[in-house]
Amino acid sequence: MTNVLSSLKVIARPKIEPKPPILAKRLRLIEKLDEQLAMVQAMLDGQPYEAYKDKTITDPETGERKTVRKRKTVRAWYFDDKDHYYFEIKVGVKTLELDKGKAAIDVGKSEDLPAVIETVIKAVEAGELDTQILQLSPAKPPKQAKQAKATDKK
Repeated sequence: MTNVLSSLKVIARPKIEPKPPILAKRLRLIEKLDEQLAMVQAMLDGQPYEAYKDKTITDPETGERKTVRKRKTVRAWYFDDKDHYYFEIKVGVKTLELDKGKAAIDVGKSEDLPAVIETVIKAVEAGELDTQILQLSPAKPPKQAKQAKATDKK
């Protein structure tokens, strides 16, 4: 090694264990709950809520790839009946059951919706809803490395 490289500590590459799939599911649910919180804040402020996503498209004339912001549709997870609000937690298109046969949270007034959503976010961060999340979207088995597949074929 040269004098410059000899000052570095060189080791064999450590094996990195894959992260549990529930972590990604929690983060995705928290992102969606943050979106719902922003929607509720807009509703309480009397403003329209607009959500955007970035999409990469290829210009058919020049062949150049560019990122464009597109408006996306976000459905509310809350609903009301005679000015009494309820909130449901969704994983994908399915509603998460908090107790057996009970999927809605009784909120009360619309002003209480942000506090309820923030409480749900804290519960998701703490892992309190992991079993219900995994029931709705079970974890997929981890993918095997390409080398392991190559040795199986031989």
